[in-house]
Amino acid sequence: MNHKNGFNPLSRTTAHRRAMSRNMVTSLFRYERITTTKAKALEVRKAAEKLITRSKVDTVHNRRQAARYIQDATILAKLFTDIGPRMKDRAGGYTRVVKLGFRQGDAADMVILELVDYKLDSGEETEKKETKKAKAPAEKKSSAEKKATSEKKAPAKKATTAKSKAKTEAPAEESAEKASE
Repeated sequence: MNHKNGFNPLSRTTAHRRAMSRNMVTSLFRYERITTTKAKALEVRKAAEKLITRSKVDTVHNRRQAARYIQDATILAKLFTDIGPRMKDRAGGYTRVVKLGFRQGDAADMVILELVDYKLDSGEETEKKETKKAKAPAEKKSSAEKKATSEKKAPAKKATTAKSKAKTEAPAEESAEKASE
């Protein structure tokens, strides 16, 4: 029986448990789907659902209360501008726990904790967008570097060709002068 036990301490100190819970809730809101153990998922779910309920009404007080738990400003903004309005019509039950099986090493019961309206395609598309954004600046830099290096090399080649022309013209003029004498 689990009478009068408010939460599962997860065999961790208070500071460790709070930090882990905050990180997992932040990851849940960032990726909208996380894989973890069943015990952790059931604890994280409690905090996540309370934060989603707060995010349905975008007020300064609710933002500050959520900011006590979520340290990342971009995720906090996503919670109030994207996730909260999506869950406006729901009375509760914003997350779902899907069983995966047992972990290879220690046979822990593994689950997926995800938002109810999560679509598998949306997660893959965001990952593809992030990788494209990461690659695009690198490609721009490399093309800019190529242009800069080609511009630097081009004047150097012109200077060398002008010098070589001057060298070849000088002996030709001297030989022409000698022939006229």
